[in-house]
Amino acid sequence: MSTAEVLASVDIVALRLSPGSQHLQVLLHKREREPHVGQWALPGVIVNGRTADASLDDAAARALAEKAQVQPQHLEQVGTEGNAVRDPRGWSLSTYYLALLDPAVQVQGPQLAFHDLGNLLTGKQALPFDHRLLVERAVERLAAKSLYTSLPLYLVAERFTVLDALAAMQVCLGQAVNGTSVRKRLERMKGEGWVEDTGEKHQPRLGRPQQLYRHTPREVRGFVFDRSLLAGG
Repeated sequence: MSTAEVLASVDIVALRLSPGSQHLQVLLHKREREPHVGQWALPGVIVNGRTADASLDDAAARALAEKAQVQPQHLEQVGTEGNAVRDPRGWSLSTYYLALLDPAVQVQGPQLAFHDLGNLLTGKQALPFDHRLLVERAVERLAAKSLYTSLPLYLVAERFTVLDALAAMQVCLGQAVNGTSVRKRLERMKGEGWVEDTGEKHQPRLGRPQQLYRHTPREVRGFVFDRSLLAGG
């Protein structure tokens, strides 16, 4: 690559709740060519390379279709990182996106797998390039927006309970959340048409039946509350 060129890519930090909703998992793609061939990395594509891209969003859609092979419930651009050392091929930059997936989503083939977020953030599992930094920044964005938006609901199943919503919010924030605050948020969203009561109930093995809700978002950015979740909002 010429010293006058900059290698531009789009990378996807795709997250789902693990079975049991105890922690987050990141979708990784096993690299098929150098550099770092055979290593697990974020699914991504070179922008406007062999395939023309009209925009960064188009490149992100291509990365989701070709590399990640998933359809997210929510997708947003987080930021761009670039320097002369992140890629051994030379000066490069990555515009990275946060994608939130249905917890039941499955991947096919040996090139795709979900990996524990904690192992990636602690370095127990290494990532090539600066992909650990991209994951960190995306998770920070998710935690920050979970305080005052409905973003965690994009991680729950189509039909969910208050406890499902509570678990998603706690995982996104990394700390305990007041259950009453979650119920208040769901009721407010229901009043605004963002959540609907299915009229059905989930019967756990122990305890009382739980009301089932459905998330019905009306805008891409998610529902915005006027108070932080940790402030009892």
